[in-house]
Amino acid sequence: MEIGGTFMKLFREGGPVMYPLLIFSILGLVFIIERFIALRRAKINVNEFLAKIRKALIANRSIKDAIKVCEDYRGPVPSIMKAGLLKYGEPKEDVEKTIENAALFEMGRLERNLVWLATIANVSPLLGFFGTVAGMIKSFDALAEAGLSNPGLVAAGISEALITTAAGLAVAIPAQLAYNFFMSKINKFVRDIEISTNMLIETFGEMQRSGISPEPAAAARPAAPTKPAGS
Repeated sequence: MEIGGTFMKLFREGGPVMYPLLIFSILGLVFIIERFIALRRAKINVNEFLAKIRKALIANRSIKDAIKVCEDYRGPVPSIMKAGLLKYGEPKEDVEKTIENAALFEMGRLERNLVWLATIANVSPLLGFFGTVAGMIKSFDALAEAGLSNPGLVAAGISEALITTAAGLAVAIPAQLAYNFFMSKINKFVRDIEISTNMLIETFGEMQRSGISPEPAAAARPAAPTKPAGS
């Protein structure tokens, strides 16, 4: 109860700038939770997945089995691999273009809402600084009107300035840390995508040299799409 009362007291003393900062803090928390869940759901054991793909393509000589493996996983890597598998038998340039387009789409899904998190991290300190300037203006106005006879009015403006500065940093720091954390996770996905797609292109070359027919891909008509990485 004491903590809640202190928070409300500081919120009131911080002035009007505290309202947008409060909204930013709520939005930041929502985006952090949403991206954490989405990226966690998109994570897979890439080595295990690629081993199953290799087994389906080389040992079983079946595009259909490889597509089924992709459908058993969720996330960007299986989705991109499936797009490439469906192009088996077509020119290498067409396969690479399909993989590139699928990768761009999946990257958009991985980075969803991160622009808002970055905006919160960048704008919150500016709002805090704006509140600081507003508080100092209030202090000097009070000083001009009352002189040194009423130091409480001056102190109120200074207090508002310091509270808004602290609030802006309190919102921005977690948002920036979360953004950096999520970007490091996305960079890991990018490396996994590059490794996986390179493996797929090389495996296609092996299959074509071995004379594996592309007909199984035409027979692969999935009943359900690959599971999404999360919205």
